[in-house]
Amino acid sequence: MAFNGTFEHTLDAKNRLTVPSRFRAELSSGVFLVQGPDPCISLYPARTYEALTQAALEGLNPMSAQARRLRRMFHAYATNTELDSAGRVMLTPRHAQHAGIDRDVVVIGAGDCLELWARGAWEDYDRELTSQAPDLAESLGHPA
Repeated sequence: MAFNGTFEHTLDAKNRLTVPSRFRAELSSGVFLVQGPDPCISLYPARTYEALTQAALEGLNPMSAQARRLRRMFHAYATNTELDSAGRVMLTPRHAQHAGIDRDVVVIGAGDCLELWARGAWEDYDRELTSQAPDLAESLGHPA
């Protein structure tokens, strides 16, 4: 299943996010909350994140400095959790701080995962992305 769309949500008092209902079945077998290089939190189905990290590390010398750094990045910044019975996921303070999320969250589909953005950060990024859309489309060989 591809994760698509943009949804506005608010965290509850316990830092829980209600996942859009259309995605809950895909996420029912466990999820990973992942702090990545962008100011957001990625929410992956567990099997997708496990396959992604395995593929990224495959072929690397496991004792090399690069492999050790990548393993730390993939595992130290990821939290394995589950949706509760109401379809909510609790954000850790570390993840929320990384993304600058206080209460207002924009949940966006990013293909193989959902991304959780602070509303203001998403609005800024969305404007930038929209302005770059013609150049991005052209770089693929498809004129805007």
